[in-house]
Amino acid sequence: FSPFPMLTLLSMFYYICLRRRSRSGTRGEALTSRRAVESGQRAILPVSVEVEQYTKEVLDFSSHYGSENSMSYTMWNLAGVPNVYPSSGDFTQTAVFRTYGTWWEQCASASPRFRRTPKSFYSQDYIELGFEEPVYPTAVEVLETYYPGAIVQILACSHNPFSQNPPTDVRWEVLWSGEPTKVLAPQARQFSPNIKHISFPTNLLRLEVNSSLLDYYTELDAVILRGVKERPMLALYKMPVIDIIDLSDSEEDLSDLGGPFRQCAESRTGNGYFDKLPYELIQLILSHLTLPDLCRLAQSCKMLHQHCCDPLQYTQLSLQPYWARLSDTSLGHLQSRCTRLQRLNLSWAGNRGALTLTSFSSFMKVCGLSLVCLELSCCHFLNEACLEVLAQTCPGLQELNLASCDRLHPQAFIHISKFTRLRRLVLYRTKIEQTAILSILTFCIELRHLNLGSCVRIEDYDVVASMLAARCRSLCSLDLWRCRNLTDRGLNELSTQLMLEELDLGWSPTLQSSTGCFQHLARSLPRLRKLFLTANRTVRDSDIEELASSCPLLQHLDILGTRLVSAASLKKLLQSCPKLLLLDVSFCSQIDTRIAQELSSLFPGVAIKRSFTH
Repeated sequence: FSPFPMLTLLSMFYYICLRRRSRSGTRGEALTSRRAVESGQRAILPVSVEVEQYTKEVLDFSSHYGSENSMSYTMWNLAGVPNVYPSSGDFTQTAVFRTYGTWWEQCASASPRFRRTPKSFYSQDYIELGFEEPVYPTAVEVLETYYPGAIVQILACSHNPFSQNPPTDVRWEVLWSGEPTKVLAPQARQFSPNIKHISFPTNLLRLEVNSSLLDYYTELDAVILRGVKERPMLALYKMPVIDIIDLSDSEEDLSDLGGPFRQCAESRTGNGYFDKLPYELIQLILSHLTLPDLCRLAQSCKMLHQHCCDPLQYTQLSLQPYWARLSDTSLGHLQSRCTRLQRLNLSWAGNRGALTLTSFSSFMKVCGLSLVCLELSCCHFLNEACLEVLAQTCPGLQELNLASCDRLHPQAFIHISKFTRLRRLVLYRTKIEQTAILSILTFCIELRHLNLGSCVRIEDYDVVASMLAARCRSLCSLDLWRCRNLTDRGLNELSTQLMLEELDLGWSPTLQSSTGCFQHLARSLPRLRKLFLTANRTVRDSDIEELASSCPLLQHLDILGTRLVSAASLKKLLQSCPKLLLLDVSFCSQIDTRIAQELSSLFPGVAIKRSFTH
């Protein structure tokens, strides 16, 4: 028996672990610290003054409650010093995301969750913040002023967003991560988790949030980055302890995904009894693995490589959890496996040069033929050429999400009209203009779900409503959140010609109850399940009573801010709509805290929301 093969394997194992550990420091620094340990000396600690910085600029975000043309409830409020803290409550000067809770996932317009999404991936929204000076972070403090507990991850980036040079070798490191929490009290707090030390200075942070456990919108006031300009060194460098858990999938490079098969088990002649199982049963077992695990398993032996590369394992592919590591190379590795791809989620991926038109086009030309669902929210690498490629390679596309692709040129949206089988289209916070949306509605007559929330470049929503009513007769959900100029004429056409189940008219200032449009809406839409009339000050008792009489299936109603609705009409609504789950009466002047509590006790199955300010 020769000891050399065993020594070789141990050496390889030791090398892999050291390589992974070395990501927290350069080779030279590690060797220097090791020599200090070997000589019994302590490494010298550099003296550096801690720098405190507030956000200089809000660089990117996935959603916000506010308008694109104001500062109220927008993510831009996170720039600079606190506006509200330490006060608690609902304030317009804070940053607020678009949703909270789980009610939006229960709507028919929501897209079903992708298979193989890791259970540890909680993020639903994000915001990226730039600071003046790059530092080695020692602390991150988030000032939360209302319903805290949504932050699930804080990341740092190696790229300086204010540099004039194009980004190269962009690297993201997780400073802290955790599960979503529900804080019992909605009061303000300073959230400052223990963060990981990283090997590069940063002035770009990213906060990711999950508001699913919260009873109302979380509100953020400011973010503080503390750090030192000189890289801190440990007082005594400790050699890494080699352990099998160091090979966990949490830090694995996604560039290895789909890589060439490594014949590490070629010398073995058998697979026990595993290969005696039916092919379909092995496929079923492997379908429970996450994507990184599936790609690692492909490197273990030829039999499992064949199973792991079977295109049937890749009919659904969500790359959103791996946005920070996705590149042209990793997308290229996956290409040959995705020839039967039906649902693809690339949301948040490809920014700062990580994906190029060339790799995206190549992937779509190979994998787009069977594609029916494509999620591309916040993909800022997209341009008109990308949408043109999609129109050429994805003839059967039925669902397209371009939410918050706010850097996509208005002319690019005209290509969406070529997806004639489209049933779900999300254009929230995009620069689509009147000509493009009318063209889309002319040709995409099978639309069932349409989101035009915060599309501020559409000039006349009445014309859009008229086109919807004439062409898209199967439409069942419509989001017109913050549409600026929809009038009772357009709304009456929508409610008369369509059988809508969901309608969001929040913050639409040109709709007036005095025209009778809300009562006409209620009478015309008996299947209505969700209605948002947020911040419409004119909603009155007669509108609520008509909803109670005509819409027994109603589940979600938001009448935040109205001054003309009484407790009596709300009680009638609650009695007549047994399926009601959510009722937002925040800032309704006739509904004080006592009345809201009384209604909650009478109807415990309904979440009656009433926010406050201190």
